Amino acid sequence: MKMHFCIPLSQQRPDAMGGRYVLYSVYLDGFLFCKVRYSQLHRWNEQLRRVFGNSLPPFPPKHYLAMTAAMAEERRDQLERYLQNVTADPRVMRSDVFTEFLTLVQMHTLNVTTKQAALDVFLPNGKSINVEVLTSDTAERVLEVVAQKLGLYPELLGYFGLFLIRCFSEGKLSVVKKLADFELPHTALQSSEAEDWKIGLRKWYLDPALDSMLMDCRAAGDLLYMQAVQDIEIEWVKPTQVQREELKALQEKENQTEFLERSQEVWHYGYIQLDPCTCNHPEPGCAVVLSIGNNEISCCVTLPDGQTQNIAFQMSRVKCWQVTFLGTLLDTEGPQRTLNQNLELRFQYSEDSQQQWFVVYTKQAFFLSSCLKKMISEKMTKLAEENPEMQIEVPEQGRSKKQPNQPKDYFNFLRKSKTKKVEDDCVWGTLTEGGL
Repeated sequence: MKMHFCIPLSQQRPDAMGGRYVLYSVYLDGFLFCKVRYSQLHRWNEQLRRVFGNSLPPFPPKHYLAMTAAMAEERRDQLERYLQNVTADPRVMRSDVFTEFLTLVQMHTLNVTTKQAALDVFLPNGKSINVEVLTSDTAERVLEVVAQKLGLYPELLGYFGLFLIRCFSEGKLSVVKKLADFELPHTALQSSEAEDWKIGLRKWYLDPALDSMLMDCRAAGDLLYMQAVQDIEIEWVKPTQVQREELKALQEKENQTEFLERSQEVWHYGYIQLDPCTCNHPEPGCAVVLSIGNNEISCCVTLPDGQTQNIAFQMSRVKCWQVTFLGTLLDTEGPQRTLNQNLELRFQYSEDSQQQWFVVYTKQAFFLSSCLKKMISEKMTKLAEENPEMQIEVPEQGRSKKQPNQPKDYFNFLRKSKTKKVEDDCVWGTLTEGGL
């Protein structure tokens, strides 16, 4: 599936020959990823084409004469589309050409050199594990180092991920983003805007039934237990009073296996909860807390009169969604690390033969979109396993066989790009994602 790359900002800079060039600010999941020139991306595309040929998406052509403002805007939009589309091919994302270039541009943007560094990776029990890494080590590599130190089986790495997490003094936490395999954890942490951000290890799947795949590994079982305990403590999981007392007794007995079995019976077990935000349903301006997991978007909506209403949207009825950034980036010389203001995620929902748009206004819109994609991927994997004769494509697992008769609306990506020039070389736009 496509990744959340966007280029909302470009700047003209003088070059050594007295001319000018355009520097593009590339954001991933709403965070500044790198700043690159067209010529750098052009050389990268040529390297990729030598490996993958014409299977790559089209790259915007060179212009040998001065570009007009409209041409410059068209190129910016084309580069944004290229970055989104090239990441849709798992073969490309696994290649050395892909990873090495993105590693270099991250380091160059933040003036980072390769050297040994100590990195604290926080576990769900609040403790941390210290690992020796290189500043140029990707999240994939750091996860391998952490797994080896914990005794986690290598074949189970895909069930876990490294996250940028914000921790609060009262014990609450907020998942800021899931680090992509090619991101640099040490660099991401050093460039973060808040001192209370940490790199955390958590499971990265939203189907609670997948717990059974990990239980033969002691380290994996320990991690699941830690996270289950933490999720109850921070009230992401909602046990009844009876369930809470039973789980507490099992915790005191250190009976991890039965604790996890009982936890799976609790409402919202295995879900990820987002920070409080607002939505447009059942009326505009309602406060809402979203929990995502088990193939649904669970919403606890607070109505204007103070009453609460629980609404669950099944992913099988979500047709598509889009993330929209409607802010402006005016400080072209500042760090501009995030696009987490003025974000919305809207999804189209089908119920009783009617289509409606549910809009969520949240600074975690990109992470919410990642969770929706994860649930689709898990659903497709399950369908592929249950129906091997259908040869259903599972993009995140790198399977290449397609089925002409895929379930209706799967991977029906919606693209509705709209950009507008608002301040010299500053632009804003709409980044779009697809759904079930």
